[in-house]
Amino acid sequence: MSDSPHADDEVIEHVRNTAAAVPARISETLPDRLLLLPLSERPFFPAQTMPIIINEAPWGETMQRLAATPHKLIGLVYAEGGRDAAPPAGNFALIGTVARVHHAVRGDGRIQFIAEGLHRFHITRWIATEPPYVAQVTYPSEPEQNPHEVRAYALAIINKIKELLPLNPLYKEHLKAFLERFRPEEASPLTDFAAALTSAASTELQEVLDTLPLLQRMEKTLLLVQRELEVTGLQSEIRRRVEERISTRQREFFLKEQLKEIQKELGLAKDDKTLELERLRERLAGLMLPAAARQRIDEEMDKISFLEVGSPEYAVTRNYLDALTALPWGKVSADNFDLAHARAVLDRDHDGLDDVKQRIIEFLAVGAQSGRIAGSIILLVGPPGTGKSSIGRSIATALGRTFYRFSVGGMRDEAEIKGHRRTYIGAMPGKFMQALRETGTSNPVIMLDEIDKIGASYHGDPAAALLEVLDPEQNADFLDHYLDVRFDLSKVLFICTANQLDTIPRPLLDRMEVIRLAGYVAAEKQRIAKRHLWPKQRAKAGLKAAQISLSDAALRTIIENYAREAGVRKLEMQLGAIARKAVVRLLDGAAAPIRIAPQDIGELLGPTPFRPRAIARGIGLANGLAWTPLGGVTLEIEATLVHRKGRSIKVTGQLGGVMRESAEIALSHVEANLERFHAPTDFFDQATVHLHVPEGATPKDGPSAGITLATALLSLALGQPIARPLAMTGELTLTGQVLAVGGIREKVVAARRIGIRELILPAASEADYAELPDYLRAGLKTNFVNRFEQVAALCFPGKGKRTARARRAR
Repeated sequence: MSDSPHADDEVIEHVRNTAAAVPARISETLPDRLLLLPLSERPFFPAQTMPIIINEAPWGETMQRLAATPHKLIGLVYAEGGRDAAPPAGNFALIGTVARVHHAVRGDGRIQFIAEGLHRFHITRWIATEPPYVAQVTYPSEPEQNPHEVRAYALAIINKIKELLPLNPLYKEHLKAFLERFRPEEASPLTDFAAALTSAASTELQEVLDTLPLLQRMEKTLLLVQRELEVTGLQSEIRRRVEERISTRQREFFLKEQLKEIQKELGLAKDDKTLELERLRERLAGLMLPAAARQRIDEEMDKISFLEVGSPEYAVTRNYLDALTALPWGKVSADNFDLAHARAVLDRDHDGLDDVKQRIIEFLAVGAQSGRIAGSIILLVGPPGTGKSSIGRSIATALGRTFYRFSVGGMRDEAEIKGHRRTYIGAMPGKFMQALRETGTSNPVIMLDEIDKIGASYHGDPAAALLEVLDPEQNADFLDHYLDVRFDLSKVLFICTANQLDTIPRPLLDRMEVIRLAGYVAAEKQRIAKRHLWPKQRAKAGLKAAQISLSDAALRTIIENYAREAGVRKLEMQLGAIARKAVVRLLDGAAAPIRIAPQDIGELLGPTPFRPRAIARGIGLANGLAWTPLGGVTLEIEATLVHRKGRSIKVTGQLGGVMRESAEIALSHVEANLERFHAPTDFFDQATVHLHVPEGATPKDGPSAGITLATALLSLALGQPIARPLAMTGELTLTGQVLAVGGIREKVVAARRIGIRELILPAASEADYAELPDYLRAGLKTNFVNRFEQVAALCFPGKGKRTARARRAR
């Protein structure tokens, strides 16, 4: 069948000429009562003749009653939800089509028949509102219309149908079926046929069926046919493009295959397998492989040469060889042991952290002296935002090595470390082999971030798998499960980061050299912000230095009121917020430069989350110092006498088990020595004492609050506040000894942050205090004590034994 427009004209003309031979339809007397059948998908038009399939279950009785009628006429009405269930009478449209049923056939629970549309009808009254539906109907007639306008619209519709015919062969079949019953000059059936030909929505088609005036109906139908023409044309264009693309690719494929065959015949080309093997051999040319690895690669290459390219085993073997030959066997980068260069890199990238930098310089100096840094594992421990990851990158830069970082936080599968065995689908090497492949050298700096947050599951324990990787005695022969050949990791410099040591397995921690990074004091934060953070955020916002000015006082206000955490991450966020708000002001027409003063900070950043607070003073109050993974903090410990109706102690503030035991030890020691401290010896006999540590939503634990708890209880028993502002830390024993505690640097920083200038520390921690930088000790008076009597003498003069050694720094 031809698709040309001329062929379509011939079809129409042929059927039009033969239509004269078809006898005119005989007017039939239509019944005033009809059995109704709902249609859920689209309305049925009088000009349609098409098969209909319905379920036998709801409509079997309707079809039986229809078969008993002499005229075999049924009313087809559009109704929502009428295909598989009986819709309520209210869902039926008022206008439907009476149709004659031909060749009704039952089978497989369905009824199929051919419906021949005859005439519109209007439902005037419901006789049966449940299946089988019966309604009283009338048959509306069409009002007279201007024949010239009708003819013009009919010609327009015919032209649109002629445009549709080449786009879809089905339109021709529908047109032939229509012309077997009607002449093209019959405008009303032509209009209904054209509407039924479209894929318009059911509501739009029902609107056409409801329209009795012919001109209005033709106008609506013409719009639907025009839209159908646009959609069908677009679909045809898309189909044509797809077919062209497919044919082009097929043509290219056939030409390439022919070219390959010609080249093979002439001896000018090689197949894919040969090219793959040559590529792998080229990789091996510059590598220094151990004998075992060389033997394994040769075996696999011999194996792949006998495999078919399309076989699954070929792909597995090729991927394995690709992973093996991509490793940097024997490739190392030269180390730069210039200590001056290392100091310059560290000072350029980081402000403060002088003690940490010195430890790193010492570490590099040992490497320079011995000529190698192999077998070293550094663990950087500190609060978030203190620069652990960036220090690792600076070490790599100083040494001249490539740097690779990945996080092990939340890792629960040991295959991430040691690789998957090749028997599994989708198997791949472990993270360390991937790192070596990406860096291209066998001596990179590999950073394992968040090693304190590594997990475990039924897939295995990654921390245990790391023991082989991080042990200098074992990693020279590291075996990855996927590669199944040993690789030397002893030249790699491993740097790990953590926020705390408690969650790191002890065997793993023993293999690491720990370098602690404490929090920054306000002066350090200000220098870091001026030299690094503020220029970075200003450039990120697209601002130049001449467009915005942030005063030192404003920066100090941000640090003290909005970013008191140990690190500088929150400070960087606040500076970024100020830069963004400055951009908004500039775009709104504000004059440059925008000057940020301390009084502007509240408007830009909102209410401060940190309120200035006075140092706790009063009976039963003592200031303690504590270490947390986020840095040092101060604890205001409160003790009060509730009543004297019974002896008990109540402890609140979400304290952990160790801290609760410290409270009981403190009470026992103070009560046992009340006479020595010149306090009423019967004070606690019938007393109910309540100890509380504020900020109850924050969990707290540890032994370092022992002397602080005892001091608060002694203040309560004496009825006397601490003589002067003091902050203290130290573990207390039942005999009154004050034991060493950790986190001295963080605790000193916390004391300076709230303005306390006199501290009480355990004498056993004096060495830790002596290692602090001078600027942290400047202006502090620090008392080192061995026993609680010394603490009592410092807090309550005349109530204890004053033998503490004080150290005052300028």
